[in-house]
Amino acid sequence: MGSLFRRSFGTAVVDPVLALTAALVGAGISAAQPLVPLPPLPTPPAADVIFPVADPDPFYIQPTDIADHAPGDVLKIRQLPPSYYFPGSAMWELLFRTTDSEGRPIAANTTYVLPPNHVPDGPLVSYQHIINSLGNKCKIVTELYTTDPLHQIREAAGLNIALARGWAVALPDHLGPRMAYGAAKLGGQITLDGIRAVQRVPELQVQNSKVGLGGYSGGGMATAWAAALAPSYAPELNLVGAAEGGTPMNLVKMAEALGTNPHPAFGLAMAAALGLEREYPDRVDVSGQLNDEGRRMKQMIGNGCTNEIMLFGIGHSASEMTDNQNFMDDPEAWKVMEENSLELYPGVPTVPIFEWHSPTDALIPVDSIDTTLRRYCDAGTPVQTLLTPTPDHLSAAALGLPQGLDWMDARFRGDPAPSTC
Repeated sequence: MGSLFRRSFGTAVVDPVLALTAALVGAGISAAQPLVPLPPLPTPPAADVIFPVADPDPFYIQPTDIADHAPGDVLKIRQLPPSYYFPGSAMWELLFRTTDSEGRPIAANTTYVLPPNHVPDGPLVSYQHIINSLGNKCKIVTELYTTDPLHQIREAAGLNIALARGWAVALPDHLGPRMAYGAAKLGGQITLDGIRAVQRVPELQVQNSKVGLGGYSGGGMATAWAAALAPSYAPELNLVGAAEGGTPMNLVKMAEALGTNPHPAFGLAMAAALGLEREYPDRVDVSGQLNDEGRRMKQMIGNGCTNEIMLFGIGHSASEMTDNQNFMDDPEAWKVMEENSLELYPGVPTVPIFEWHSPTDALIPVDSIDTTLRRYCDAGTPVQTLLTPTPDHLSAAALGLPQGLDWMDARFRGDPAPSTC
């Protein structure tokens, strides 16, 4: 495996998916906020851009023999320069084989952070960031090395607590090579295969490590799916627990709630629609049914990161993007959303769960969290729920993370998992 190392670092119907709310997001914007008018969107280029724009770094080129590799096999690995986010830690990036939502082999990447006080086979945490983007420029590994204030890693403080405890950390780009925002099941599979990948490299010192999962909002969605899929998709992993917060667990309910009304976070809803179209091109048709306004919006956000997507979409609605008045009537698109809704997935995690959210979170269906966790409890999974004393989606992230880290520390020690079931 050592021969893989090389030191280098390159610089519906607009279908009902358009109705996905900003809760996929963690953007922290309330639907009750006043709308901010925007100037008209510029005219798009004459030729439609193919999104996402390819990353120019050859590291991400998928090998032609990828189907010959097993999920989690390491395809490429390189050591990265130090990141100012994680002082003193060594950094690597791995390209590995995983599986997309329709069972096809694809390559995905994860960033691995090894603190100086890590001991061989010490704890490993896979942390799934809030990515909420459509462009390759928005990958976590890219944002770890940018000085752009609009693209900062906001979860770095919590991750440094984990690193200070000697835990190694894996940071998968769980939207995959198509930046398929909204494809929640895909995020779970990439997360699990990213863990397999780092554990298959002896030099990374986590071959026999206990593994924890963590993430909030869109990252919580990938985390929760990874925990639910693990018993069937990656049963060999030594997972000890999953700390997930503010998790959107039912995309169908979110789409129904948003409907055709203008919304301050509509850009993220449309981004999710476009992301699902990328992941399910034979089942979801968004681009082919956009009107001029919809095509302009796609040009503006099709390669964008969270802040750009939020800015250009604020106050718009799905009904502006298409001339089809029946755009909510696409059974196949609804089925795709059902397949990416954890509340409707029958699998149950076999590891303890720590879950936190605001009981008055307006951006996600809280009742779906309650129903899903009740099903886990009934199946015998220990679940500890923390209701944060805050009214909104974003502030709950910071309030629950420290307790989530303490809970994870106890799982690594082997303490019995508490339960509020």
